[in-house]
Amino acid sequence: MALKKLYLETTVPSYLLAKPSRDIIVLGRQEITRRWWQRDQGVFSVFISDLVLSECSGGDTKAAAYRRDFLAQFPLLELNRDVERLAQLYLEDGIVPPGSAGDATHLAYAGIHEMDFLCTWNFRHLANAFALLRLREFHEKLGMFVPHICTPEELLGE
Repeated sequence: MALKKLYLETTVPSYLLAKPSRDIIVLGRQEITRRWWQRDQGVFSVFISDLVLSECSGGDTKAAAYRRDFLAQFPLLELNRDVERLAQLYLEDGIVPPGSAGDATHLAYAGIHEMDFLCTWNFRHLANAFALLRLREFHEKLGMFVPHICTPEELLGE
């Protein structure tokens, strides 16, 4: 059986590799992410994008270097005209709100490259019921592949 393809959005390695947070919700997500990663990292073919690398390069220089070293093991999805065009359509059609070009681009990478999963902790624009409904309706209207957007916690379920 072929491994499922998973696009690892920026929030996941950020939670996975960060020092334990004082915020109890963030700490819980960090622990869930670590548990999921330790258990299931070999279950998926994991992919990232230049956008993930760019976003993970911000902040504390030592932590950013640690994230970049970790991410170096994963293949990069190609940024092409289809990804750019789909991201623009997401913005124009309100799949993600204006000013959220990065989130639109993450979605476009996962859709164009037919990732089985887009794994994220971004509940604002990616992993929430309303965003998922808009995305599914949009893709069905165009007859396009729809990636499953989920959190590491949802992937722990199996």
